[in-house]
Parts: sequence; structure tokens; C-alpha cells
Amino acid sequence: MGTPTVRPQRPVTSQAMSEGPQDTVPHVNRPDAAVSPAPMDDLRTAETFEKIFFELRKVIVGQTRLLERLLVGVLCRGHCLLESVPGLAKTLAAETLANVVGGSFARIQFTPDLLPSDIVGTRIYRGSSETFDVELGPVFVNFLLTDEINRAPAKVQSALLEVMAEQQVTIGGVTHPVPAPFFVVATQNPIESEGVYNLPDAQRDRFMMKIVLDHPTADEELTILDRMGVTTAAPQPEQVITLDELIQLQRRADEVFVDRSVAQYAVDLVQCTRHPNRFNLGDLDEILGLGASPRATINLVRGARALAMLRGRTYATPQDVFDLAPEILRHRLLLTYDALAQDITADDVITRMLAAVPAHWVSPKPNDAFSRS
Repeated sequence: MGTPTVRPQRPVTSQAMSEGPQDTVPHVNRPDAAVSPAPMDDLRTAETFEKIFFELRKVIVGQTRLLERLLVGVLCRGHCLLESVPGLAKTLAAETLANVVGGSFARIQFTPDLLPSDIVGTRIYRGSSETFDVELGPVFVNFLLTDEINRAPAKVQSALLEVMAEQQVTIGGVTHPVPAPFFVVATQNPIESEGVYNLPDAQRDRFMMKIVLDHPTADEELTILDRMGVTTAAPQPEQVITLDELIQLQRRADEVFVDRSVAQYAVDLVQCTRHPNRFNLGDLDEILGLGASPRATINLVRGARALAMLRGRTYATPQDVFDLAPEILRHRLLLTYDALAQDITADDVITRMLAAVPAHWVSPKPNDAFSRS
């Protein structure tokens, strides 16, 4: 498969889209689109995100994409899977984010002898009262870090399914809701194979994004050395917002306007993973064993809303979907053995799809309420 060496900087657009400006409010000829969505408190929201990023960067050097994607995941009420070699600040990033927003934090080190009850909790018999008490597990926090999740067997990994999807845990027939907001960050090491259990497909699909980290640059590593020197104390983040304010930001992200053309672009990308021949990528039929699920489409649109708000807009664009596509799709594609034999990765396939699938801009009629002045 001929993989492009340079990733496109923006989604391929149709002629109708190229005629309009890329950074204006999307328009669509729809009868229910009568008025423009009400603007949000842009100034206060921008200042809040600026403070959050400032505190995160006090501790984390570089890894801008990681920090942005983690915030997108929190705003979307999703969960993130981080993959990298050891020592790239995966744990530090999750803990720092929890401190900045004032949430409770817990870390679970996954090992082969871990039991599901060690995660969600269990019932304990009290001999003095001859009754059973419920001992809640460490998942009852706002920010949960499951370190090296692929070291635990499948039954332990599956213990997280209910709490990730339903925000609750059932113990002894009684349902216990976890605190809101609830955000899971799982990490895995791709270089070790001994004592490692691959994540089940259902478990991977529960994660909104899979974020792959790379080593820092030489300048970033020098900055890390300066900050973490033995003669000076490591920088500590300060709390910027409260959990109630974070919940308000989550609700505000839900109000970001998504044009029909943006939603169509997300659908086309996911459809391309299932039927690549419809987009002139028939050679991918022998490479893709299984395409992305409908959760990918939902998460592409939700993520576009949150990313647009982080970038100071009250509306999402196809570019937001384009930028999040690698993280949302890479862990949902099942490649065939032929692809693995040719060292073709999911990122290679996604790069070709992003270059081939156009984002259509729907031009309004002259008498449309959304017409440009």
C-alpha cells in the first residue's frame, strides 16, 4: 500500500467548500436552521482554558497534543487510552489535570494477580453485626488512572466496562454511582510482550481516544532537566476551577453548534473504514478486517464540539473532525494478517482515508436565513 509521507494539513474539500472561507460559521440550507446559535461567554471560557493550559505546562514539558486531547476527553465525558514507552509523563499528566480542576485522583497499578473486587469493591461480612457491608473500590474518584492496563487479565479489564459506560458500579445487586465528573485514563506499554494481555475489542471501543506519545525533542528534554534539577523543587500546579465549573464547561461543550456538513464528514470517515471501495480505496479491503463502530461517529462529533470550544469557537468545523480522527479511529480498526505482515499500521490506513474522504460544504440558497451578508 502506498502510504503518503506527508499528512494533509486540512481535510480534502469539495469545490463548494473551497469557495467559502474556512473559518466562518458553517451554513446549511435546512428548514429548521432559522437562527444562529446563541453565542457563549467566549471571554470567560477562553480565560479559563488559558489558565488550565498554563498550569498544565508548568509541570508537563511539551506533549501539547496530549494535554489538548485529555481536555477534549474530559469535556466530552469520554475516556482516554495512552500508549507510549515508559517515562513520558503519562501518569504525571493525568494527576496534574486532576489537581488543576480540583478533582479526586486514584491510581491503580494493574498486575496479573489483580482481582475485579480490587477495582470496583466488594461485600465484607461483619461478624459483630452479622451483616454485610460494602467496601467501595478505588474507582470512586473523579480521575482514575489505570496504569499498564494490559498487564491484567480480561476479567479484570472488563470490570471497568460498567463504570466507564454507565458511571456506576453494581455490588451485591445494589448500584453505586461514581462521582461526577468521572474520567478514566488508561496507560499501556507497547514494547513488552511477556505477561501482557491484549485489551478485548469491547474494552478498546469504550475508550473515546487512543493517544500515542512520542519522545520529547532535545530542547524539551533540556527544559525537563532544568525543571527537575536536584537543587530546585519541582513545579506544582495550582487549582484553577472547581468541579462544578468543570461540569458547566461540559454542558457548554454540548451546546457547540455542529453543522450538517460537519456531521456528514464524520459519517463519511467512519463509512470509509467499513466500505473503502466507495471512496476509491478498494485496495484497503484486503487490509481492513473490521471497520469502526457507531461509537466512533458519535465521538468524532462530540470531540469536534469540545475541540472547537478549546479553540475559541461556538461552532465545529470539518477541520476539528479531521484533527481528532487519528486518536478516535486508530484503536477501532482491526487489520488483517496481510496488513500486519506488510508492517502496515492503523495510522497508515487513517492517513490515506483522511486524504481521500472530502468534506462537503453545503452552500445556502440566496433567501436562506443563514445567507452571508
